[in-house]
Amino acid sequence: MALAADAGVYTACMKLLGWGYASAAAVGFVTGLVIVYVLSVRLAFRTRRLADARAEFTLFAAIGAFGLVLTEALLWALVDGLDTEPVVARFLAAGLVFVANFSLRKLVLFSRRTAGDTHV
Repeated sequence: MALAADAGVYTACMKLLGWGYASAAAVGFVTGLVIVYVLSVRLAFRTRRLADARAEFTLFAAIGAFGLVLTEALLWALVDGLDTEPVVARFLAAGLVFVANFSLRKLVLFSRRTAGDTHV
């Protein structure tokens, strides 16, 4: 659902509003970020490391920011470097970034606390 919203906003910003792919990707990514956070805490992950939802969302968003930087780098390489059509490039980047973000979030935010954890 988050990817569909991200891709829809990305495509709409480019095709309907005439934005460049970098700006469109940023707005789409933020849209997807909010949706994926809600889905993650409600449906995907039962275990949470942090008790403070604000701290959790901040770290979740920071991981998302890493994903956005990775997305922009991949788009630049694919579109400008390899002359890939921007919508195709966005879907390729989305797959790689999804795996990276999901893995980081699972490891950092949504795994069991260990005895040495200082997070509350």
